[in-house]
Amino acid sequence: MDNLVLQFQELVGRQKLFNRNDRLLIAVSGGMDSVVLTECCFQSGYEFGVAHANFGLRGAESERDEEFVKTLAEKYGKSFFLKRFDTGQYANQHLVSVQVAARELRYAWFASLLGKPPEHFRFVLTAHHLDDNIETMMMHFFRGTGISGLRGMLPKQGTILRPLLSFSKSVLKIFAEARQLSWVEDSSNESDKYTRNYVRNKLIPAVETAFPGAWHNMEKNLNRFAETEALYLEAIRHHKKKLLKLVNGEIHIPILLLKKSHPVNTILFEILREYGFSSGQVGECIKLMDGSNGKYIQGISHRVIKNRAWLIIAPLKDAGTAVHIIIEKKHGSVIYPDGELILRAFIAGENASIEKTPALALMDAGKIEFPLMLRKWKAGDYFYPLGMKKKKKVARFLIDQKLSKTAKEKIWVIEMDQKILWVVGHRIDNRFCLSPATKEILKIEMRMF
Repeated sequence: MDNLVLQFQELVGRQKLFNRNDRLLIAVSGGMDSVVLTECCFQSGYEFGVAHANFGLRGAESERDEEFVKTLAEKYGKSFFLKRFDTGQYANQHLVSVQVAARELRYAWFASLLGKPPEHFRFVLTAHHLDDNIETMMMHFFRGTGISGLRGMLPKQGTILRPLLSFSKSVLKIFAEARQLSWVEDSSNESDKYTRNYVRNKLIPAVETAFPGAWHNMEKNLNRFAETEALYLEAIRHHKKKLLKLVNGEIHIPILLLKKSHPVNTILFEILREYGFSSGQVGECIKLMDGSNGKYIQGISHRVIKNRAWLIIAPLKDAGTAVHIIIEKKHGSVIYPDGELILRAFIAGENASIEKTPALALMDAGKIEFPLMLRKWKAGDYFYPLGMKKKKKVARFLIDQKLSKTAKEKIWVIEMDQKILWVVGHRIDNRFCLSPATKEILKIEMRMF
């Protein structure tokens, strides 16, 4: 048996990626990496199926890849799963890049295939290798994603397994050529318009020229950062053990001891995020420590209350009453009890064909300052409904919309500096509407659970 296959089997066992009786779904693009992964699994006797996503982005080349992977599955006598996507349309609808769209589409599809009879696949295997991980680490470094980003991808994240992360692309190529494996080349890998390709084709070679041996040093750094993250998490566990006291289903934190813990912002963030609080609310909680007795901040499922010398994290009796959900930036998503808000900003003139619906708000981003706040509407709220120059109470607006009592109870609003921008799912405020002078548009899309 080939030495790479033996190393592959040893790594699967050492990292406890999966068991011999687990059924696996291999994501196969048709490129050299995924072909090697498929061969290693076949030589090892693992039970697997082959899944191929056709994103329809490269015309005849995409069709060629699909046919190649289908033939590959037949060669191994394995089940073949195919999904064709209109990736461009998805990217336009969700205002994301084509790369992000492809990633979201394929992982959602992979997840949908797991556990279903008769195959009962347990894990998805992808062919990410060491070179991919070094590129990921570098991109995360420049984007400022922190320790978790610097350690790159993990061999196991939920149901996604990456058993080739320890092998370089050159090692995989030697194996593929020695076994006379066939694969297809993706011509888009040569284009530097994609960030990863730029890092791969331009940045890393330039760094290697300036710092010979840099590639191997970055490989070592991946391990160092993984160990650093482990130490970080261990330190956080130590602080939590010292600070957190469970009392009748509530978490009690002594304020004096918390203030003496360093760095207090990081420690408090790691405590709060487990209960659905955002990073933007950490600052509020810091102020709460010196605030009046009985003051609190509230998240989706819990609230933090100042009670004498303690901060108390208590579950809400009714999560649906949650208020003060902070929206920190103009790109991303916000989960709230009745659904999800997807936020994107784009230059005016782009995506002009967006279909306007009550679940979609388009506002002048130049008039909006973050953070915003998402909360339930309350008596006394008012806004200037789109098309009107006079203000109107939200209560009166909802009556005019002929909403039932229960429907009114599920209405949320987004506000900025006590000004309501949007009665979510119904009407934006006229003060934030688009105009010929609008340069950037903020799009907020509501999705119901």
